[in-house]
Amino acid sequence: MSAAPAPTRPVAAVQRRTLRVLVLAQVLSGAGLAAGITVGALLVTDLLGSARFAGLPAALFTGGSALAALAVGRLSQRHGRRAGLAAGYVAGAVGAFVVVVAAAAENVWVLMGAFALYGAGTATNLQARYAGADLAAPDRRARALSTVLVATTLGAVAGPNLVGVMGDVAAGWGLPALTGPFILGGAAYAAAGIVLWVALRPDPLQLARQRDEAAVESATVPAAEKAVDATADHADDDGGTADSTAPDVVEEDAGDPGAVRRAVLVAGTVMVLTQAVMVAIMTMTPVHMADHGHAVSTAGFVIAVHVGMMYLPSPLSGWLTDRFGPLRVAVAAAVTLLASGLVAGLVPSSSVVGLAVGLGLLGLGWSLGLVSGTAMLTSSLPLATRARTQGAVDLALALAGAAGGLGSGFVVASTSFATLSLGGGLLALAVLPVVAVTARSRT
Repeated sequence: MSAAPAPTRPVAAVQRRTLRVLVLAQVLSGAGLAAGITVGALLVTDLLGSARFAGLPAALFTGGSALAALAVGRLSQRHGRRAGLAAGYVAGAVGAFVVVVAAAAENVWVLMGAFALYGAGTATNLQARYAGADLAAPDRRARALSTVLVATTLGAVAGPNLVGVMGDVAAGWGLPALTGPFILGGAAYAAAGIVLWVALRPDPLQLARQRDEAAVESATVPAAEKAVDATADHADDDGGTADSTAPDVVEEDAGDPGAVRRAVLVAGTVMVLTQAVMVAIMTMTPVHMADHGHAVSTAGFVIAVHVGMMYLPSPLSGWLTDRFGPLRVAVAAAVTLLASGLVAGLVPSSSVVGLAVGLGLLGLGWSLGLVSGTAMLTSSLPLATRARTQGAVDLALALAGAAGGLGSGFVVASTSFATLSLGGGLLALAVLPVVAVTARSRT
């Protein structure tokens, strides 16, 4: 028999504590997330002597994150978010340190494998958003998950701006300067994993399941008693948790398998298109800037703006999603990505400000698409299969990023960065017919 439902105040306190722990871990892991983005393409270009394969690191990061997303999702389904997220960050840390060793030895094959393992940190960073929503009330779910996402901002913005400092550190140790950010990334991922393993207790997903099962078992409680409990819970709603005696999550369409499949398809499409466009343009921006005489530190600044705009506006994306619904926000994401492609593709290559604006819009479009898609997905999934399905969707997300990263180098090598940016913006508009069909089916 499951334990009785936890009292309202302790559950609300658990949600607040869960968010605090996740925020701390995300701040740490943000630096690891941004390290490879900034110098991965430059490291491969330096070792191979050609920019043709500059998109390969991003493809390997995201390809590795695809496998890790599935593994983290399945591990979380069996053993809870704590075990899944901690294991993912440790794997990412190992990958980062192996990148350093392989680059120092100029072993390209080991380096490629290390890039893939490093991608586990990226997958875990994204999966953490789901943990923030496990105990959240449906009408505050997007804001809860966006709180986790925004926490990545500090580390993610600081990471690229420490490229020069960490390069000096690596050089002082007799290592290639471009491995410096990976030293930082490995330490950051390891610290995040330790924080989650030690402090993410009780596990939010396991607690949500226990409350859901207990709510079903207590279905015979008199209605008047349930009404009193529900009123008490509403009075303590500042923690963003659902009612502890009513079913934990009265999910939209969760009892209809057909509706669940449709919601998963739409949410997945929004996130996959958003990810593919974002990774493709972001990957080639440092290479494009280096080809036109910009310093690595300048490219780091532009990437820092981009990554900051991926995560800093997350509370706004969450509020908009809770207020206006995920479909409308998905449309806003597509329009923003189109604007990003136009700006990045049309501004002069010498304009750091113009590229920063274009990459900032790229980050904002990604934020809108990811938050709206995640809220749509989580709202449609029953707790019994939630983590596993989320991992499978993030697998598709990572594969889309891998395709975008790998293809971006070939597109730029055969055409231009402008063609890549404009094409990516137009591809984002494919979200619109998907949203239109879904909206029509609901009327």
